[in-house]
This record gives sequence, structure tokens and C-alpha cells, in this order.
Amino acid sequence: MLAMWLTGGFMLAEVVGGLVAGSLALLADAGHMLSDTVSLALAWGAFRLGHRAATRKLTFGYARFQVLAAFVNGLTLLVIGVAIVMAALKRLWLPSEVLAGPMLAIAVLGLVVNIAAFWILHKGDQDNLNLRGALLHVMGDLLGSVAAIIASLVIMTTGWNQADPLLSMLAAVLILRGAWSLVKRSAHTLLEGTPEQLDHEEIQAGLLTLEGVDGVHDLHLWGLTPQSPVASLHVVVADTGIPGEVLERVQAYLLDTHAISHVTVQLEGEACLQGCVSR
Repeated sequence: MLAMWLTGGFMLAEVVGGLVAGSLALLADAGHMLSDTVSLALAWGAFRLGHRAATRKLTFGYARFQVLAAFVNGLTLLVIGVAIVMAALKRLWLPSEVLAGPMLAIAVLGLVVNIAAFWILHKGDQDNLNLRGALLHVMGDLLGSVAAIIASLVIMTTGWNQADPLLSMLAAVLILRGAWSLVKRSAHTLLEGTPEQLDHEEIQAGLLTLEGVDGVHDLHLWGLTPQSPVASLHVVVADTGIPGEVLERVQAYLLDTHAISHVTVQLEGEACLQGCVSR
């Protein structure tokens, strides 16, 4: 919330400064900060909503909303990055005068605000997609401020106004790279993909080494969020195995070795008809 207020408050100063100085870099950064304010509000709301208790209609609760917020933030960053590149290309084709002095002053203040917001968010869980999305938005702002500072210095010393759109384009490319990574990771989670820290084949092989386990099939690994992996599987119990003990071994292995606490195991007394992996 603090990062949101810092970003939103300074956005107004950048809009005014960008219009007065005629700087595309400042206006582009202001547009990015506007989306960041909304995105930070969305991320904050997702954290608050994610702590609500599960209901009969949402038996897993609201934790997945954080991943959805990260996905939306990633898509927003992609749109903003493309818009900045297009505006920069237009400015390169039709250059205009830029007032470097006001541009430099506002860009330096923006850098200070963005560093403060980045420091606040960087203290959180960096593996959380929702927080990572918010952090990438602020990182994009920080890069925009740096680009505006460099562009204003170049214009002040050389009078080369093309530095403004060129550096804006460079910052946009860096934003697009981070945005694409965020979209891919959040989409992977939304599609029930296997969490990055888990290896399907390794887990299946480990289960087959447990005493009393004769086969494993229908092993599914996913997560409400990347930090909360879930597993479901069918286990064929050996003739000499005791079902209750086999169940305990499977659950203990998944928890102790792979930190999977939410496990659904179906025990079977006969070999499966298809898709089974046995010893």
C-alpha cells in the first residue's frame, strides 16, 4: 500500500512535468506509473483477498487470486511496453523540442521515489508471483526514470533531442522482457502446470522406492500458487504391504523431501490397467 501511494502521488508530478518539458520519456514513465498504481492496488487487494477463508463454492479459498493478479499485471506491462515503443518510433520520425532542465529535475525525483518503492517491495517474498508482478512494475518505473535522466543530460550537453525516444525505447524493451517472463510463469500456474521446483519423474521414481509401493500412476502435481504445491496420485500397494503404513510413507516422503503438504492418495490393491509405473 505504501508503494502504491508513493507511485500514485508522484505520477501527477510527472504528467505535469512531461507536458511542460515536452518529454516523451517523462510522459511514458507517467503512463507506466499510472498502471503501476492500479497494479499495486490490485496486488495489495489480492494479498488481502487471499487470506479469506475457503467457502463451499471456493473450497480452495482465494489464494489463486494472487496468481490471477500477477497474470493481469504481466499483460498490462506488455501493453505498456509496446505502446512506449510505438510512441518512441513516432517521435523519432517526427522529432520535437525537449526542455531538458525540468525533465532532469522531475526524473531525479522520480528515481528517488521509485528506489523507495522498490526497496519496500524487495523485502517481501521474491518467489511470490503477485509480489513479483508488483516489483516488476516498479522496476519498470525505475528504468524509465534512469532513461529520462540520461536523456535529459544528453540533450543538455549535445542538444540531441533524439536521445529522449531512443532511451524510452530501451527502457520499454527491458520492461517487455520482465513482463513476458511474468506472464509465462503465472499462466503456467493457472494452467495447473507442475511447479518449477518439482520434478515429476524424480518424485515418481522416489515413490517407487518406498516399502510396500508396487506401482504409481495418475500422478498430478500443481499448485494454488507456486509456493503451495499440491499432489494427487494412485498407489498400487504390494501384496506384502499394509495400506495404512504405505499411506503414511507416501505422505511423509512428499512432505519431507518435496515440501508437499496437501496430498490426495488413492490406494489400490491391484495393478492398474493403463498408465501405471511399477518397480
